[in-house]
Amino acid sequence: MKKYLKVAFVLAAICAGAALALALVNSVTAPVIAEVEARKQIEAFEAVSMGYTVGEEEFAVEGNAYVSSYRLLTSPSGEKTGYILNLKTTGYGGEIIVAASYSPDGLLTAAQVVSSSETPGLGKKSEDPGYMDKYIGKAQIPLTKDALSDADSAAVSGATITFTGLARAFNAGMSFVKELEGVSK
Repeated sequence: MKKYLKVAFVLAAICAGAALALALVNSVTAPVIAEVEARKQIEAFEAVSMGYTVGEEEFAVEGNAYVSSYRLLTSPSGEKTGYILNLKTTGYGGEIIVAASYSPDGLLTAAQVVSSSETPGLGKKSEDPGYMDKYIGKAQIPLTKDALSDADSAAVSGATITFTGLARAFNAGMSFVKELEGVSK
């Protein structure tokens, strides 16, 4: 019996030591990871701002499963030119965070994936330059591959869940901007 208690004590000590080491590593790396994520978010906002001034982040987005925050875009003269939305959706690999800019009438003008856990070679293609072109400028973004051109359909082949998740988020963003602007849907 003493032998089992000794083994249990040694294993508990090893587990406690490992937990302490992991906590120490987390306390060192968590701020660095948060800083990198914040920098990626800012870079994505700058990429989709099309050279306009990006306003302060607004978090008053309630009841929208896709839009977590937004920012006003203004011209150098201070004229409102659109919005940048921080969109969250789900793909095959989990959560996808996207920065997307919209004109005041709700059309998607630019988009960039900030982070995702999608499958390399399939859903990860959404991070490639040019992938978002199939969504840009559409009055209604299709939710199925059947509504796409042959080239666009082939581009999302094997990544239907990612494509559908992004399309739903972009359509929700479009509706959100129209609501903000008081534009009929």
